[in-house]
Amino acid sequence: MKKDFFAQLVHGAIDKAIENNKLGELKENDFTPICEIPKNTNFGDYAINVSSLARNAKMAPPLIAQNIAGYIEQKGFSINIVAGFINFKLEKEMLNSIVEEILEKKELFAASDIGKGEKVNLEYVSANPTGPFHIGHGRWAALGSALSNVMKYCGYDVYQEFYINDAGNQINKLARSLELRVRELKGEKVEWEEDLYPGEYLIDCAKRYIASGEKESYGDFAKADMLRLQKELLEKFRTHFDCFFSELSLYKNNEVENCIEELKKKGKLYEKDGAVWFKSSDYTDTQDRVLKKSDGTNTYLTADIAYHKNKLERGFTRLINIWGADHHGYIARMKAAIDALGYDSSCLEVLLGQLVNIIQNGEQMRMGKRKKMVTLDELVEEVGVDATRFWMLMRSSDTTIDFDIDLAKSQSDKNPVFYVQYAHARACSILRKAVEKRLDIENKTELEPLFDKKELEEILINPDVKGLFENCHDDNSREAARALILKLEESKAMVEAAARLRAPYLLCKYSSELATAFHHFYNFSRVLTDDKETSKKRLALVECFRIILSKILDLLGVEAPQKM
Repeated sequence: MKKDFFAQLVHGAIDKAIENNKLGELKENDFTPICEIPKNTNFGDYAINVSSLARNAKMAPPLIAQNIAGYIEQKGFSINIVAGFINFKLEKEMLNSIVEEILEKKELFAASDIGKGEKVNLEYVSANPTGPFHIGHGRWAALGSALSNVMKYCGYDVYQEFYINDAGNQINKLARSLELRVRELKGEKVEWEEDLYPGEYLIDCAKRYIASGEKESYGDFAKADMLRLQKELLEKFRTHFDCFFSELSLYKNNEVENCIEELKKKGKLYEKDGAVWFKSSDYTDTQDRVLKKSDGTNTYLTADIAYHKNKLERGFTRLINIWGADHHGYIARMKAAIDALGYDSSCLEVLLGQLVNIIQNGEQMRMGKRKKMVTLDELVEEVGVDATRFWMLMRSSDTTIDFDIDLAKSQSDKNPVFYVQYAHARACSILRKAVEKRLDIENKTELEPLFDKKELEEILINPDVKGLFENCHDDNSREAARALILKLEESKAMVEAAARLRAPYLLCKYSSELATAFHHFYNFSRVLTDDKETSKKRLALVECFRIILSKILDLLGVEAPQKM
């Protein structure tokens, strides 16, 4: 990417400047150049601030910048010094090379290998199989699946996992709840105990249970039925897991007890008041935690420790969990357990997903009322998969989302997903029209297509973009084309940042900016003109935009429509 290119140039130039005694008292180059995009683009397309070298060089920053720039060969770009900033402005040859590279590499243009094949276990959603997904599960599903896409694109070996919490008392309560619903359907009058699941969704489950012949236990049937519905919704929501891992299997395979025994042998447990305690305060936790209660039953933490041990034993070197914000205090005890088992707890990363507020008719909906939209399925049904995913991904995971249903459904520029998808559809429309018959409005006659399909394919495979800027007949058109190309090149840095920072929301922001750059280009540059040479070059740029935006939307799990 160009940022790395200029950073390396500056680093090398500093070495040469020091070697030639051009940087005063500075004798060693331990400077890490950071290349950024200037807020004022009149200065340049990229900028590196070398002012911090002044402390050791004992020189004024402008002179330092000037002396460093003297050792940079200006090939394909020009340099402008402003205070302690070295600014770089790309010339047409380098801009053209970006277009050519995109058309050559296509959807792999922004790919990288920063992951270097690291084996990552990405666990998310992991809902109890006791009912429909709530809105928060939708946020975690969108975040997890998009993050997996981005990390794979950047060279990580990602394995997506859903942890089924099917070993706790909630399954017993689910079984009892289904039994009561079945008895109600058979005409009995029943009394519901506290803490059961009286939701209407179990009525349909009860009907299916009766239709099945009632051979399975209530618990087994209800768990399987709820899990089936969850899996169907996840597939619809473009969220695909490599494994649905059962908590119950940890008990069946004695992994929970074996884990307790291992911690005991390592001297990490002690007994107090009839319970077994884990010395988690020896590590990152604020206090010790109970693993086995005085009645002999295990806490939730016990199985979770065994589960993370299982992940590490399967060879994963990076564990990424997406949890609800209410699990913040759980991170320290889990890291403590990993350390206690002899692993490095830095392998565990936890992304905390904040709340989603549903807004309709300008008011926040109360999630507790059944009349209101409380499930992911209902939200998807209302606004569609694309809008739901994009809105769920638009903000950092540690930020609350205000999901405006009316805006998400609207076909307006204020709806970010519509705005981005419309830009892609517009690009596809231009490419289609290039090979379609045209209408001469003045003579009311039909004209032959500007290009035939083979010509267009040749343009997009072997583009001749050398005259792209010469064919921009005014400054607005020229600058719009330049801005679009620079924004396309930025996709490399944005994808890498999204993977490295575990932040797919950066791609939502970038896709909106890219769409804006394209709309701006479209407004100032007529693509299909009677000048075929000009049209060829602009079509190549339109195709570059289509390729990059399509890939960004693909990483987000959002469709890139050809028509709207």
